Parts: sequence; C-alpha cells; structure tokens
Amino acid sequence: MTVATTDRLVLREWTDAPADLARIFDIYSRHEVMRWLGGGAGRLVEPAQAAERLAVWRQRDAPYAGRYGLWAIEVRHTRTVVGSVLLKPLPGADGRTPTEDIEVGWHLHPDSWGNGYATEAARAVLAREFATADATREVYAVVTPGNERSMAVCRRLGMTHVGRRTDWYGGTEVETFVLTAPARQDG
Repeated sequence: MTVATTDRLVLREWTDAPADLARIFDIYSRHEVMRWLGGGAGRLVEPAQAAERLAVWRQRDAPYAGRYGLWAIEVRHTRTVVGSVLLKPLPGADGRTPTEDIEVGWHLHPDSWGNGYATEAARAVLAREFATADATREVYAVVTPGNERSMAVCRRLGMTHVGRRTDWYGGTEVETFVLTAPARQDG
C-alpha cells in the first residue's frame, strides 16, 4: 500500500517480498546505520532476522490503521528502496509503552545518503499527518547526539532544536527537535 508520493519518491509499506527483506537486512545490519539507532543494539546479524523485524513493525503499528508506521522509501524512477521513514508514537521511559508524543524519523542506506531523500520523505509524511482532521499539533524528531546528518535534516524540515531529553526510549539522551503544525485554513 502506498502511503504518500513525491515527485521522486513512493512511500509504501514494507512487504515480505524477498527484495524488501534483503534490503531491510542490508540497511539494518550496517554499523554505520545502527550506531545511530540505540547504539547498534538492534543490529541484524542474520538475513532471516529481516522477516522478524518486519513482523515486529507490523505488530507495533497495527493499532494505528495506517496512520502511523515505518514505511519503505522507494525512488520512483529506479524502484530502488533507499531506506525507511517513520511516523509513530514515541516510546516512553520504559522503552516500550507508546506516549502521546509523535516522532518522525528516517533510516537510510549509506549508498543513498546525501540525495535529500530523508528530507523529502519526512516532509511527505508530516504533510500527510498535518492534513488529517485530528492532526497531531507537534511532531518530534529525536537524534542520537553527534548525528550531524540527521540534525541537518531536522533543520531542513524547519524543526526547532529544543535541547536534549531523556523521557523517551528508556531514558536514552537524545537531541530533540520539534515541528508545530501549520495553522489550519478552514472554510
């Protein structure tokens, strides 16, 4: 299912097709990606773990009926999946229980860094969220300290840096950025 599109990208659900599972493994087994995602603790080491990871994402996101999730970012003209974009409730201090705070994020394969895909994909899911009738008023991005590339994406999205926080992801210290929904133009 397609979630959003841009001129260059299709944001869609990850599938259990062999090509998608191979790309999930290729992205989430890389140290250069995983070092920024919880210090690499969830790094995949066996290809079969890709299907397990996909099942976890599906189970986590099922209650949200497609509003929130973690989706594949596919380049329209090549059909290459370059990474993931997410919009989901931030997990609280226990690292599991969803909070009312909504997170936007991105995880791209290193061969796709520097092309603007993260910014473009995040803009699309933010626009989709802010256009819903019961839109979230504020969306956060949380970034591991030192991840300058992701902090630059936050700035390009117009997000405001609000300092470091420890109230999500089990108390892990993260650089926090916030974007407030634009004022609605009704009628």
